[in-house]
Amino acid sequence: MYKKETLKQQQNQDSSITALKKELATLQTQLALVSKQQSTSGMSAQEVVTSAVSKNTPSVVSIVISENVPLYKVVYKNPFGDDPFFQDINIRVPVYEPTGETKSQKVGAGSGFVITSDGYIITNKHVVADNNASYTVLLSNGKQQTAQVIYKDPTNDIAIIKISGNNYQPVKLGNSKSLQLGQTVIAIGNALGEYNNTVSMGIISGLNRTIQATTSNGSIETLSDVIQTDAAINPGNSGGPLLDLNGNVIGINVATVQGSSNISFSIPESTFRSIIKTAINR
Repeated sequence: MYKKETLKQQQNQDSSITALKKELATLQTQLALVSKQQSTSGMSAQEVVTSAVSKNTPSVVSIVISENVPLYKVVYKNPFGDDPFFQDINIRVPVYEPTGETKSQKVGAGSGFVITSDGYIITNKHVVADNNASYTVLLSNGKQQTAQVIYKDPTNDIAIIKISGNNYQPVKLGNSKSLQLGQTVIAIGNALGEYNNTVSMGIISGLNRTIQATTSNGSIETLSDVIQTDAAINPGNSGGPLLDLNGNVIGINVATVQGSSNISFSIPESTFRSIIKTAINR
């Protein structure tokens, strides 16, 4: 009887020790979280946002789309053409005629961001859709680089382009699967094709949306599982990053509802991370 009681007490002690170890491990985890929260809360809301932006502005680029367009000259002609009845009237109107020459001209612009130090950049497929156009990347330091289109995804509105050189600053990708409604996000891009590194802020308004977007050439594209945000995304912002407050890229800006009050959409990181691996094997 005494041995049985001793064995039972030993088992109870072992159970208590195991329970205490679990409680200690839980407490250590909670302390680590509290410590992390305290270090984060040591920054003001403004400092959190400006820190996230400053981490990424060196990586965000403007993409200028150029095409060879025909040159025209103005000639003055008889508005009645070769009609013999009106050949003697002294009336001439200006008419544009092609000269047979062309010049390179900016026809559009978009955004993108550096994903590797050796010059790979991700953007939207519709930004680099024209096979006859040339693409110039404007870096945050003011330099310009000619870009080559490396990859266009057949399913998603994602493309990879490449510029020469090294030592570029790539972004850090976050985890879009952990996003929550109401979470604060930041968008950076080349707003209206004129104002590079324009920053706007908002929240995540919806997740796993399916939308139909109209491209510049009038075609309709279905986008699935996209992030909805009220952060302002203007024409020209396409291809720019959507950031969380840690400065990690959790989406690529892709579309906005024209005429709406800030209803915009981004392709989540979980979609384009695998595309990057497919395109450049990284």
